[in-house]
Amino acid sequence: MADRWRAERRDRSAVGAEAVDGAITTRRSIRGFLPDPVPMETVRHLLALASRAPSGSNVQPWKSHVVTGAALQRLKDDLFAVFDSGAPEQREYEYYPRNWRSPYLDRRRKVGWELYRLAGVARGDKEAGHRQRARNYVFFGAPVGLIFTIDRDLEQGSWLDYGMFLQSLMIAARGHGLDTCAQAAIASYPAIVTRHLAIPAEEMVICGMALGWADLGEPTNALESEREPVDGFTAFHDA
Repeated sequence: MADRWRAERRDRSAVGAEAVDGAITTRRSIRGFLPDPVPMETVRHLLALASRAPSGSNVQPWKSHVVTGAALQRLKDDLFAVFDSGAPEQREYEYYPRNWRSPYLDRRRKVGWELYRLAGVARGDKEAGHRQRARNYVFFGAPVGLIFTIDRDLEQGSWLDYGMFLQSLMIAARGHGLDTCAQAAIASYPAIVTRHLAIPAEEMVICGMALGWADLGEPTNALESEREPVDGFTAFHDA
């Protein structure tokens, strides 16, 4: 095993670097998928790759549910219905800050309005905005819906680990020509998700993820959110 590890580290090919760079830079939140199925062996392979993500003391806090076919349709029907009814959200953790401030609010507004522009939602059109948000609850038409849970007694460090697992999964998907959309919105109605998937009471729904083949004709898939330059979020110390 040690010899294999050393051999892997000797391979510093530009081809490998380009592949990784490409998978990272082409990953984006896809909000329109083709109905074409994803082979289950591919889904299993992607999850196995993602499980190589680091975690403190190798805790591996992630738990995944792969939902397809009739099971996915039933889950989508119930999630869409409860959202469309205007029922209040029942999220079990706070995803966003309670008090928004710059620069975070500025960034949120900018990407939100750009998404709505691409979707053809005019400012102030609440009905169209509602329809766009509702697409979350049908996994944007993806053939695979993923649900992620975590044991309630795990602490913040495990949530950091979980984020690395999710990112690894999304990058692995891009490496295989697939696309994703991580969906915190799915955790808005945990009781529905829990009932459909028989999730134990000691686990909390963190988020969902749409997985499939991007529909290149979907206007919102052209959205490319901006990123701060390195010097905007990094301090370098050398003396």
